[in-house]
Parts: sequence; C-alpha cells; structure tokens
Amino acid sequence: MPNSNAKSHRGHRGGQEAGRCELVSRSLQSAQHCLEDQDFGTAYAHYLLVLNLAPELKNDVRETFQFTLFKWAEELASLARIQDLFNCYEQALELFPNDEIICNSMGEHLFRMGFRDEAAGYFHKALKLNPDFADAKENFYRVANWLVERWHFIMLNDINRNLIYQKAIEKVVRSGCRAVLDIGAGTGILSMFAKKAGAPCVYACELSKTMYELACDVVAANNMEGEIKLLHMKSLDLEIPKHIPERVSLVVTETVDAGLFGEGIVESLIHAWEHLLLQPKPKNQDIGTEDYGQVIPAGAIVFVMAVECKEIRRHHRVGIQEVACVHLAETVEFCSPTRASVNSEETIEPYTTEKLSRVPGGYMPLSEPFQAMTVDFNNLEELKSLATRKPSKISIPVTQGGVLDAIVVWFVLQLDDEHSLSTSPSEETCWEQAVYPVQGLPDYSMKPGDTVMMEVCCKDCYLRIQKISVSTSEYGMDIERENTLASGNEAELCSALASLQTTSTSDGMGQECMLESTEIALLNNVPYHECFNAAIGKVLSSLIPTRESLSMDVDGHDREMNFEKSQNKNSSYTTHDPLYVLDVSEGFSILPIIAGKLGPVKAYSSVEKEQHQIALNIISEANHFPKETLEFWLSHLEDESVVLQRPKSDKLWSIIILDVIETSGLIQQEVMEKAAISRCLLHSGGKIFPQYVVMYGMLVESQSLVLESAVQGTEPTLGFNIAPFINQFKVPVRVFLDLATLPCVPLSKPADLLRLDLMNPYLNSSNREVKVQVSKSGHVTAIPFWYHVHLDEDIYLDTSSDSSHWKQAAVVLDKPIQVQLGDELVLNIQHYKSNVSITVKQ
Repeated sequence: MPNSNAKSHRGHRGGQEAGRCELVSRSLQSAQHCLEDQDFGTAYAHYLLVLNLAPELKNDVRETFQFTLFKWAEELASLARIQDLFNCYEQALELFPNDEIICNSMGEHLFRMGFRDEAAGYFHKALKLNPDFADAKENFYRVANWLVERWHFIMLNDINRNLIYQKAIEKVVRSGCRAVLDIGAGTGILSMFAKKAGAPCVYACELSKTMYELACDVVAANNMEGEIKLLHMKSLDLEIPKHIPERVSLVVTETVDAGLFGEGIVESLIHAWEHLLLQPKPKNQDIGTEDYGQVIPAGAIVFVMAVECKEIRRHHRVGIQEVACVHLAETVEFCSPTRASVNSEETIEPYTTEKLSRVPGGYMPLSEPFQAMTVDFNNLEELKSLATRKPSKISIPVTQGGVLDAIVVWFVLQLDDEHSLSTSPSEETCWEQAVYPVQGLPDYSMKPGDTVMMEVCCKDCYLRIQKISVSTSEYGMDIERENTLASGNEAELCSALASLQTTSTSDGMGQECMLESTEIALLNNVPYHECFNAAIGKVLSSLIPTRESLSMDVDGHDREMNFEKSQNKNSSYTTHDPLYVLDVSEGFSILPIIAGKLGPVKAYSSVEKEQHQIALNIISEANHFPKETLEFWLSHLEDESVVLQRPKSDKLWSIIILDVIETSGLIQQEVMEKAAISRCLLHSGGKIFPQYVVMYGMLVESQSLVLESAVQGTEPTLGFNIAPFINQFKVPVRVFLDLATLPCVPLSKPADLLRLDLMNPYLNSSNREVKVQVSKSGHVTAIPFWYHVHLDEDIYLDTSSDSSHWKQAAVVLDKPIQVQLGDELVLNIQHYKSNVSITVKQ
C-alpha cells in the first residue's frame, strides 16, 4: 500500500510539472505575440508569470524582459500611472535584484519625478554592480551634484574653519554643558566635536536623506554610533520628549549661506529657543552654563561694500543697444532674477554668489566696507523682530570713482567671544560672497563724494538689500539717482500707472523681460552673434544665389538696407518659397531675428516663456519685420517632446541651430542623437549650426581643484574618518570654472582632444589616444577643457574667451601624476552619448 501511494504522488507531481511547462510555453508564446502587437502591458504580465513559474529561464529571457519592462514603463509614465510604474520596477527587481540596467532605469524615472535622493541610490547600486556601466556613471555624476553639494568638500577641507568650530564647542561643553543638538548635521562633524569634548548627550537632525545616511555611516565608522542620536527630519519638526527627552543646553549649527540667512537659520533658531533649548543665560551674571541654553554661533556682523565688476555687470545688465544689425528695442527692459525678486510674489533668492577673489577681470571697491547689521543668535526677541522690523536705511560714502555694478555682502560669524570666522573676499576662506547686482539706475557712474543709499532687512528668510539709489552733489545741489524698480511708494505708483497705460497699447512700451544671468551674458556676447550673423548669411546666400536683389554682405555691412529692399520687392516672398530656419538652442535667443534680417526667411524660435516671446515680438517689430517672418515653433507642435520635425509636411529646413555646449562647460545631453535627426530634416545645402566642435585641454597642477573635489584624508577633519564616505559622491569633473582665474600652474600647451562633427558623423571617433608633451615639471592634478564651436570651417567661437557666456570644466585626477619637462603623457579620450571621459594611460 505505501508503494502504491508513492507511485500516486509521483504521478501527481509529474502531472503538475507537465502542466507547469505547458503554461510557461503558452505564456512565452502569448508574450511574443503581445510584443509584436506592441501590447507591452500584457506582455509584461506574461513574462512575470513565466519568471515566477520557471526561474531557471531568467538568463534566457532577461533582455526581452528588460525591453518589455522599459516600454511598459514609458506607457505608464505617459499615462501618469506612477504607482503602477514603480510597482512594475519593484517586481522586476525582486526577480533580478542585481541587474544594473533595471536599477539604472528605475533611477532615471525617479530622477525625472524629482526623487533625487532615491534616484541616487539606484544609480549608485548600478555602478557598484558594474563600475564600467557608462549610463549609470553619467547619471550618478549628474545627481551627485544635487545631493551632496560641492561646498561640503571645500568646507571639510578647510582646516581653519573646522579647528575654530571645534575649539568653540569644546569650550562650552567643558564648562558644564550636558546635552547638545546639531541642527543641519551634514556629515555629523560638529556632533562628533561635541561628543569628543565630553558632552553626555548629543542629538543631530538632518533633512536630506542622502546626508542623513552618510552621517550614520560616518558616526559608526568613528565608533560613536551609540553615543550620537541621528534623526532624519527638520529641526522644526522635533518634539520633546517624542524625539529628544529634554531641552538641550547647546545648539550648534552652520545653516548659513553666503547671504547669512538663506538656509533658514533665523526660523530654526526661533523654534529652537521656544521648544528645544533651555532658557538663555542672564546677561552679566557669572554663573555656570549647565542650566542655561546657548547657540554656536552666538551672532554675526554683516558688512556691505559697493564694487565695480565687469563680470557681474555683463551677467546682470544688457549693455548693448544693437548686435549683429539687430536693434534691441528700448521698450524691452531686460533684468536678471535678482532684480525681479523685488516685486515677485514668489520667494526668489535676491542675490547671486561669487568668490570675488576668482572673478574674471577682478573687481574694484568703490567704498570702504560698511557695517550694515548685527544679529544676536542668543536673543530670541531680536530674532523674532528681524522679520517684522522696518528696513534700516544706510548710506555708504563713495571713495573711488567707477561704475556701480553691485553691492557685495559678507559677514563675520562670531562663534563665541573668542572665536570667529570671516567670509570677507580679502580672507583665505572656503566661503563665497553674496552679490546684489545693481539694476535699474539711470546712471551707474560714481565719483568720490557721492553716496550710495539702500535699505537692509531680513525678509522671507533672506537678507535683502533693496531700494538702492545714489546721491551725487553737482553744481552745489544734491541729486538722487534712484533704482527705477524699487525707489519708494511714489515711484511704485508711477510705475503701476505707466503699466496700466501701456498694457492696452500694442507697441509694448515698458515690457520687462526676466532672463537668467547666463542668458544676459549671452545677449551681451557680441562676437557670438556676429559669428552667427556671418555664418547664417553664407548659408542663405549659397541657397539663393540667383536672387541678386537679396545679395548679402556676409561681413555684416548693408544687410539692413538689402533686407528692406527685399521687403519692398514683394515678388521675393510671393514668387519664391521662404527658407526655413529653426533655432532650438535653449533659453532666450535672438538668432531667429538675425536670420530673418538676412533674406526671405521663415524663422522659428523654440522659446517657451511667454514674456520671452513677447520680447522677441517687440524686437521683431522694432526691426520692421513682417509678422509672418518670426514664429514660435512649440505652438505648431502637437507633441512638444518631439521638437525636431519638418516645418511642413512637404518642406525641409535650411538651417537648424542646436545647443551643443552647456553653460557649465559640458557637452549637452543627447546632442548627437539630435544631430542625427536634424540631418534627416535638412534640404540639400542646408546646415546644422554648429557644424562641428573641437575640444581642447591641457595638463595643470591645481591644489584648489583637488580640495574642491574630494576630502583629503583625516588631517583637515581633525582626525575624524569622513573622507571615504563623502568621497563616494565625488565626481571626476568640475564644472562652471573660470580658467582665466583658476589657481593653477599649466604643465603643457593646449592639445586637441576630440572632434564632434554634427554634419559628418563618420568623422567622429568614440575612442582616441592623444599624446601631450609636458612643458613644465610638476604634479598633474587636473585636465581643464574647453571648446572651439565651429559654425563652418572659417568661423568659430572659443568657449574660453573673455566674452564667452560659457564656463569651462576640468577632469580632476584621483591621484596626482609627477611629470618632468619633456615627458609625454598619453590621454585616453572616450565619447559615449554626451559623456566624455579623459583618463591618463599609465
């Protein structure tokens, strides 16, 4: 009987196995049919069933399963079925937990949806699984800059800053402080200072998920895991006793930015004094600190100074009235975001930041440093009054003649009565300075004896310098030159009345157009527009050689006259089809207008913002364009994600203008893919601009780049082991560099590293070796690079020139390489998609 039962069970199992195999086979067939019909959702469901029933088939169906997953995920994303999309990826990663391609794809979806912390985790995992996976590497480098900002490396390498903070914390802890709270802990270094000094209880809160997890690793590596309680939350959400058992006697923080208040220190300290700190120590009483609360830093002194700086000026004020024969209408008033922040309903940062010691062309002080404000972080009432009190009016005497370009702000952070840190531009510091560009004055020229007047306040968590005006004494009279945007109630009323009057007119009087600082620098880049003017003119003249009435002078002379003649001869537009020009470069661009002035052209701009379109229309009218000459391309598209397509079903483009180089100094993403599509959309003789790009680079020794790219061991962090953890987020490329002022020693002459040809892709090489001759002995630490952007064989733009709106970038080597004069280094240049890697062949 037992034997017959065993046979029965074996027969039953055999039947089950046969049924399983049959189901797997049918599901595989169904999945294949669904893929042929592009029914990716059903195909995905079939593959899930197959892999759950037959895990032994994983290797066989892996690639097809990946393809199906990615196609189905695209559909789900387009339908905004986000939860379903993530469920699919979670199911896929349960089946293939070590698949770097699925991990990377999951990260890309997360990043597009704004989940940068989570995206970084998947990119990082993909790289660990396959360190040579180029897509994951590029994705991780891009997201790492968001997650762990580069100033973390610079500040952790600033041994003076670390030492001063350590001494101030030690002093308080050793005087009897019992419990410490570190607000905005970052890597946890201030918490570890407190614990090492002997604080019995140390708590730390950090909002960033990435920085919180990094701090957990750092604290554990320094054997303080059970002694510092780390909390992943904002300090404003901390509650007693839910998160910490009792009020603390010391809060340490460095939640300050270049403008002092921009990281929210005032709000967080008001909350801390009201809910987390012991009462403050009474003034002028010599008693112990253990029963009282205090803050490090204890306070700050804010200084301001008026400066002249051409580099700041060209990024925040349009200084030209005409460029490449295009007249910029006086009725369009361009401004940068710092000026727009004055009247904006949104909270826009009212300043930009610069390391003034490294600004190209330098700067010139027009006044002495002036103390504008003091703040006591140990005084709750003073902190609460900062946001509510009236702005203070200050006047700064002008001591040096020049052009008023900006008000520069820095501060002295007083950690206690003995220790302080200065962010002054004259100090050797890791800090940048806050820059408030001056805009809207009728005259910016200053002379000794003039006075710069302004209001200073703290509003919306920002230090604001507003209502800047200049008082000058001429002919025995005081004359005030005011900021036209913010010069008091009367001016605001007049401006409002003027705008009411002009909005009903069609001439666009007084149209304000906000541009990013890089867009203003581009508009001020005269060689850029003149080169495009000449190159576009050459192409158009080659395409219409028989139209003598439209003869064009490619050197830029008499174009406007010729264009007006062509307009008077209506047959030019009726007898001949116009030539189509498409500008898909990013941001505000007047290139379509330049093209439109060169002949019978239908020019399309891809600008998206309404105020940019209005400004371009006003400029077109000021240059006597027929309305049909300039159009906005995105309004013609059914699917804005497919920008590159024919102008009409039966027409092709004469010129397509692409953005190849980011202002950061890197090659634009997917530019070669865009070029491939563009080549298919050009008619005979048509061109892509630029036609090709040549990358140049050189060997340098730069300790600055080394310190800005990675934490250098335990010495700068005073013995604490932080470097291995934060250096996981280092990236090999530094961007937004100014090579002209970069502290470095050139060790070679510039070398041609790479050519990217958009018109003739067969000339491109994805892998190239370049021999570079060493011209000076030293240690190679980095390879800065820049580009020559060739519009044709004769006309090119140098992205490292003084007038360039582009910045430069540099590859920073993991380890310095010692070289001698006459040596030869071999560089391996690899180009994959938009990512270029430069390594030294050993």
